[in-house]
Amino acid sequence: MTSIIHAIESLNIWIGRAFGWCILILTLSVAYEVFVRYVLNSPTVWAFDMMVQMYGALFLMAGPYALAQDAHVRADVVYRLLPVRWQARIDIVLYILFFFPGMVALFWFGWEIASDSWRYKEVSWNSPARIQIYFFKTLIPLAGALLILQGLSECMRCILAMKTGRWPERMEDAKETEDILAQQAKNA
Repeated sequence: MTSIIHAIESLNIWIGRAFGWCILILTLSVAYEVFVRYVLNSPTVWAFDMMVQMYGALFLMAGPYALAQDAHVRADVVYRLLPVRWQARIDIVLYILFFFPGMVALFWFGWEIASDSWRYKEVSWNSPARIQIYFFKTLIPLAGALLILQGLSECMRCILAMKTGRWPERMEDAKETEDILAQQAKNA
């Protein structure tokens, strides 16, 4: 079961890293647009649409990555005081009752949106550039599918935690600065 968990995590971490490059593209396009608009007085017709698509892609594809890294916001004032087995029980119930129905809806309706968009080769109505957006809308059901897959991985983690009384190790990628500082303070 651990190998399946790590395979799913690896996929979502790899995809999250790949889409993380959207930040660089987004930053460069904003800087370029500001320069040509205010210095050269020659704004582009494509930059706004590109920025919206890069931000949207980053937002959608960061969800599975954040779930794989256990980085989503959690109100855990009481939860963290509970034994691991109870945490796992709560998590699996919440995944079944709330997470999976929401992600299935994201996938299902995202599929409908994307397929309609592909059928009539949808373009942006925001600018005269008429940028194609149907390929971008494909990310909606893809993000839903990846979140469902990662949710299954999280449920497997819960099952292991209920059996063993400890959470399985996660594959580490990036760490928050505060976590690094806390670990350094702990080791000092």
